[in-house]
Amino acid sequence: MSTSTAVPTRAVPEPLPDNIRSVQPGGGICYRIELAWGRLRRWYLKRFRPGYVQRMAALRRGDATGAPHEILDPRDLKFCRNVCDCDWDERDDPFAWRAKIPFARWGLAELQLMGWPLLFLTVLTACFAWYLAPVFAILLGLVVWFFRDPPREIPQGAGLVLSPADGKVAEITRLGHDAFLGGPAVKIGIFLSIFNVHLNRAPLASRVIALRYSPGKFLNAMRPESATENEAMWIGLEAEDPPHRRLVVRQIAGAYARRIVCALRPGEDLAAGEKIGMIKLGSRTELILPDEPGLRIETRVGQRVKAGTAVLARYD
Repeated sequence: MSTSTAVPTRAVPEPLPDNIRSVQPGGGICYRIELAWGRLRRWYLKRFRPGYVQRMAALRRGDATGAPHEILDPRDLKFCRNVCDCDWDERDDPFAWRAKIPFARWGLAELQLMGWPLLFLTVLTACFAWYLAPVFAILLGLVVWFFRDPPREIPQGAGLVLSPADGKVAEITRLGHDAFLGGPAVKIGIFLSIFNVHLNRAPLASRVIALRYSPGKFLNAMRPESATENEAMWIGLEAEDPPHRRLVVRQIAGAYARRIVCALRPGEDLAAGEKIGMIKLGSRTELILPDEPGLRIETRVGQRVKAGTAVLARYD
């Protein structure tokens, strides 16, 4: 008699909803300025650097259908990589070095639009009104500190579930049923202050199954009702390793964080600890896990955690 092991059925990724047409669906002033700069840059490249445009077009992989504008080089994918299916190999990307600088790539525009004026005011007041210089210097320091992107050592091991965000664990709640997970679940809520790193990371090696964007309010992220009423991005994932557990990451805006960035495509494969987006200024991130035998919660309310390094749970 022969025996066989049943292979768990893999989920089919859902199409991107109509209200997600950008990696930053909530828009924003800096976002609009950067889009305007992109239009000017593309005009310049086509007018004065046609050879560069042709070379980058030959190196581009995939299909740019669905993008809201022309894709001339990798910079044009910053806000629309989730709505099209093209990219460049890292060796063909002349801007790959930007991923190695210690600042969040999705926040470089804000860093410059706010940082340079604050630096100018710091120098100006230091020369003519020295007692005001510390005010602008502190503001400049906060802006630089907020958009930092420090390197992380990602722990390895079977069954590990990593923190998707930096911050303080504000909630660990058992749920009777979660529709996406299909059963009981555990929700771990993490509060991010303006002093935390605001990049979000994948909690484990997984595949993106579904994305849902919900416009909403901007209540203080410490208030319980913020979890249901604030602007949020819901990310449904499926673990790569059998039994292919489902899990959810929710990015939730706060009173000051009004710009959620989620750069994922449905069907995309993620490595554990890989950057998936960010929330700009104070906010909240939730992780929802299947509550099943073998689950061990390895964190507690009040504990400070770091994205991609802190182990929040473990499946035996």
